[in-house]
Amino acid sequence: MQGIQGKTAIVTGGATMIGEAVISALVSAGAKVVVVDIDEQGGSQVAERHAAHCRFVAVDVTSDADISTCIADTVNAFGGIDLLVNCACTYVDNGAESTREQWLESYNVNVVGAAMMLKACVPQMKKRGGGAVVNFASISAGVAQSGRWLYPITKAAMQQFTRSAALDLAPDNIRINSVSPGWTWSSVISALSGGDKAKADSVAADFHPLGRLGKPEEVAQVVLFLLSDAASFVTGTDYACDGGYGALGPEGRQAAIQRLTA
Repeated sequence: MQGIQGKTAIVTGGATMIGEAVISALVSAGAKVVVVDIDEQGGSQVAERHAAHCRFVAVDVTSDADISTCIADTVNAFGGIDLLVNCACTYVDNGAESTREQWLESYNVNVVGAAMMLKACVPQMKKRGGGAVVNFASISAGVAQSGRWLYPITKAAMQQFTRSAALDLAPDNIRINSVSPGWTWSSVISALSGGDKAKADSVAADFHPLGRLGKPEEVAQVVLFLLSDAASFVTGTDYACDGGYGALGPEGRQAAIQRLTA
C-alpha cells in the first residue's frame, strides 16, 4: 500500500482482535508499529508476534501521563510519528440504567482518550510534514439499538470528532477519517458468543446483506487504505465496512411487499 512503507504508526487497542489485524496489515505494508493497550499481557504478546517491527507500550488512554510517555517512547524508538489508529474502546453500557460514572468512563475512553492521543501526536506529525489518522466509530453511531446508550452515543461523537479534527488539521497536511465496522468477529463478540463463530455468523446474518460477520482482516484493509496515499484526497469522512448493514432498512433481508397479498 503506497505511503505506508517506512512510516511509524501508533495503534491503541492493539491487544484486541481487530487491533492486531490492523497492526498486522501495517507491518505487512512496511510500517513500524507501537502497540498500545491497557492489557499488558495481551499487548506484549501482539508485539512479540511481530517482534522485528513492533514494540509494546502499556497505556491507559484516560491518563495524560501515559499518553505522554507513549509519545516519547515512540519518538525515541522510531524517530517520529506518522500514523495513528484510535481503536481503544470500552463497551460498558447499561442503557437507561447507566450511572454517571459509567457515562463519564465511556466518554473518557472512547472519545476523550482518542482526542488526547491525537493532540499528543500532532506536533510529531507536523515535524514529518503531515500524517494520517483513523478513528474507530461504529454502525451503532447511526441507529437506535435497544438497551444501548453509551456505546452508540460515544461512537456518534467519534464521527463528529473526526469531522472537526479533519477541518482544523488539514492545513498541517494531517488527514483524519473514521471507519465504522458492522458486526465483526472481534474480542467482544467472541466473548459474548463463547467463542462460537458459527453461532455469531448466524445471528449477524439477519442484519447484513452479505449474511455473515465481518473479519478483522477486512476491517484492517479499510483502515490501511485510509492511512495510505491511495486515500490522499480523503479526509473528514466515515467509511462503512459493514457488509451492507447501513443499507438494510427495517424490512430486513426478506421481501416485505408480498406480505400485503399473502
